[in-house]
Amino acid sequence: MAISIINLEAGMPTVELARSRLNQGLQSARMRGEKAVKIIHGYGSTGRGGKIKADTLAVLAQKQKAGLIRDFVRGEEFSPFYENSRRITARLPALTRDSDYSRGNDGITIVVF
Repeated sequence: MAISIINLEAGMPTVELARSRLNQGLQSARMRGEKAVKIIHGYGSTGRGGKIKADTLAVLAQKQKAGLIRDFVRGEEFSPFYENSRRITARLPALTRDSDYSRGNDGITIVVF
């Protein structure tokens, strides 16, 4: 199962533009009936987490609470060692074949609808 990618960091956008890309990308993926998407948000030039990543995670938490997405897992936790990752891979086992699975990629987040 190849999942769609929503690239928020392309072109070094502002946080506001990245949020708009996120909202549009998630809405489009839901309309296409996709079960999951990979969001590329980067992790900031300092390696400690950038503004786009922080905003993306906050927006996803709001969307999960509102029932607009089922779940999400940060790239650094996308492995069998984290409960939320085990939960989404139990629902969609093909996600374990994703190239970022168990790689600790701080620059991505997986979203499940």
